[in-house]
Amino acid sequence: MVKPTNRPLSPHLGIYKWGPHMLVSILHRATGDALAIAGAPLLIWWLYSISAGPETYETFTGIMTHPVGLFVLIGMTFALFEHTYSGLRHFVLDAGAGYELQQNRLWSSAVPVLALVSTAALWFFIYTKLIG
Repeated sequence: MVKPTNRPLSPHLGIYKWGPHMLVSILHRATGDALAIAGAPLLIWWLYSISAGPETYETFTGIMTHPVGLFVLIGMTFALFEHTYSGLRHFVLDAGAGYELQQNRLWSSAVPVLALVSTAALWFFIYTKLIG
C-alpha cells in the first residue's frame, strides 16, 4: 500500500487570478477557430459567387446585406482584427519582449480594444461609402 504524500496538486483555474492575458489567449483561440470554421467557407462562397455569374453574386450579396449576414460579416471582421493584433502581440513575446507585468497587462488590454475600434472604424467607413 502506497502512503499519501503532501505533494501539491496540479494548478487549476481556482488558483489563478483572472487577468487580461487570459482573455486575450482565449479570444485568440476562439477567433482563430471562427476564421477557420466560418471565415474560410464564407471566403470560398464569395469567390465562387463572383466566378459563377451575376445571378449567383446577387444571391450572395442579398444574403450578406441582410441583418443576419451583416452580423456575421461584422463578427468576422472583429475576429480578423482581434486575431491579427493578438498574433502581433505573440510575435513580440516570441522575440523576448513584453514579459514585464505592466507592459503585458497593457498590451493584453489593448488587443480587444484595438480590435473593437478597428472593426467600428472599418464598418463606419463601409457604411458611409455605401449610404453616402
